[in-house]
Amino acid sequence: MGTARAAVVHKHFRLDGAKLKRAQKLLDAPTETETVERAIDLAILEHERNRIANRAHERFVRSKADVRDVYGVLG
Repeated sequence: MGTARAAVVHKHFRLDGAKLKRAQKLLDAPTETETVERAIDLAILEHERNRIANRAHERFVRSKADVRDVYGVLG
């Protein structure tokens, strides 16, 4: 999920050290920079998944498919 190294820019952030260390451990990242990179990649991936799921949901709703509840739970 990495990015092209040619696009690397230097940025300076003020971050909560405890959050950064926790994220580093959770993401199994060797460095703080890699932690931030992985967290950004995950945010982008999650956004893309949500976009795809929303598009599929909208298509389903527009299809007006007949959904039948075999258990009789839905009104």
